[in-house]
Amino acid sequence: MEKEMMAKSFISSPAYAPSMLPLLSSSSPNLNFRCLSPLKANPHGCLVGGTKQFCRVVAARGNLESTGVPTSVPVRVALELLQAGHRYLDVRTPEEFSAGHASGAFNVPYMLRVGSGMIKNPKFLAEVSSHFQKDDEIIVGCQKGKRSLMAVNDLLAAGFTAVTDIAGGYDAWSENRLPTDL
Repeated sequence: MEKEMMAKSFISSPAYAPSMLPLLSSSSPNLNFRCLSPLKANPHGCLVGGTKQFCRVVAARGNLESTGVPTSVPVRVALELLQAGHRYLDVRTPEEFSAGHASGAFNVPYMLRVGSGMIKNPKFLAEVSSHFQKDDEIIVGCQKGKRSLMAVNDLLAAGFTAVTDIAGGYDAWSENRLPTDL
């Protein structure tokens, strides 16, 4: 049996988030849904809208913020968020960033190269805080998705309220031929 969800603008918050939280319906009280188009839940628990399908998706920003669950979105949704006014924080190393990055991205490395390994940037939160406010809408990307997810966790713990991880990172961004700068 399919449940319908009413769609509203997602301009001011993340639209889709893979999550362990239950699937939400329009009958859920006091939720601020953020979707691109009307969505229906299919029998497999996936939200389907237009030609896109997102499994185990949560579209309620309030619940995500209150639980501190990081939000991850596919690169095409990240591009739509960027076009809607979100800012792109690239957490790759300066060398990776210089080799190519998403158009409009700002670089603050989460990890720094030391010899043949990497260490966490001890100034990461301070550097991000000097360029972003805690309530800024930020999409966070790295090369493949691991560092950005760790960075989003740290940013949420530090009190940032509207941060979204880009699933697949810059690799997925460039594979989808989304706008880049060199």
